[in-house]
Amino acid sequence: MKMQMVAAFAGLVLLLTASTSHAEQSIEQVYGVYCVQCHGLNRNGTGINVPSLSVKPRDHTDAKSMGDSSDEELTKAITEGGLAVNKSVLMPTWGHVLSEEQIKGLVKYLRQVCKCGT
Repeated sequence: MKMQMVAAFAGLVLLLTASTSHAEQSIEQVYGVYCVQCHGLNRNGTGINVPSLSVKPRDHTDAKSMGDSSDEELTKAITEGGLAVNKSVLMPTWGHVLSEEQIKGLVKYLRQVCKCGT
């Protein structure tokens, strides 16, 4: 019975998420859906997937590390995945999932998170 309730709740969440258009999602929500599992709620690379990963995800709060990456590099990493920018192959490609506007918004958001904005 408990598993059925969990499955029903998960289905409800998916329905509610699917009914929200890309335009209606805030960048924080986009980050929460696509990035938090690896990069963590605190954006510091300590997400729930970390124990299963061979490479620690990037700490988005690290101003030095993040400041060393250009907006173009961050955009390419989000769009084409980590391998495209000589980073971890575990960073997925989001270019077919997220809109160009969302990706630009994520780059801008990451600059706010690291306090290394341009």
